[in-house]
Amino acid sequence: MCPLVSNMSELEDVSHHIHDRISSVHRMLDLSVVELPQRKKLGQEFVALEKLLEEFERCVGRQKEQLKQLKELEETFQKDLEDVQHLKENIPAHMPRKKGPANGGEPVLTQKEAADVQPAQSENVKKTNKSVVREIEVITLPEYESIPPYMKGRVSYHQLNAAVQSINTAVTAKYKILRQSAKTLNNQARKLHQRFKDQETKDTKGQYFVVDDDIREFTQMKADKRFQGILNMLRHCQRLRELRGGGITRYMLL
Repeated sequence: MCPLVSNMSELEDVSHHIHDRISSVHRMLDLSVVELPQRKKLGQEFVALEKLLEEFERCVGRQKEQLKQLKELEETFQKDLEDVQHLKENIPAHMPRKKGPANGGEPVLTQKEAADVQPAQSENVKKTNKSVVREIEVITLPEYESIPPYMKGRVSYHQLNAAVQSINTAVTAKYKILRQSAKTLNNQARKLHQRFKDQETKDTKGQYFVVDDDIREFTQMKADKRFQGILNMLRHCQRLRELRGGGITRYMLL
């Protein structure tokens, strides 16, 4: 039984006893006017009533203490609730998440998902895996804090991860075009497809990369000095590396 309910039941029992004793005292007072022997009994009832009143005070004291504890618990719970609500309303837009293998191949499956995959579906799974595009993993807070201050400048943690998201957008858009047949594309997309092909070298085979023009084409970011500073931070966090050649700087995903 809940301690508070138990104390309330105890308090009610004591209250009933006090009420019964008071009623008994009233009867004896009425009888004491005509019956002298009742006065001795009346004194005993007063003693019993006094003890009951003392017990009643102790019960009240215990309930006051429990009420105080419950109020403190309520305040703690309310603070926790406010903290949870604050976290819910301020979830970073770019939470770290587990990515697939570095080669952009078969995605990671949970045990349940793996158990649901039937052998007859293996060909479909392989076809789906070919459409998976590599992305840069978001920067964790410890990684951000490890970046030297001179390198970070005024770029905040959220701004850095917003840039990561923009680069991933450019990568996804670029390789979506590359994986289509040039015959199925319109004139503008066909020109982009050819440009992407021309930028590839033997060193980029099987790798994902973007260049400054891709950033301008597919995102709202400017490939300016600030962007170069962000790239330095991403290289520091081992998300990118540069590959130069043919007058182009390629930002290779790691």
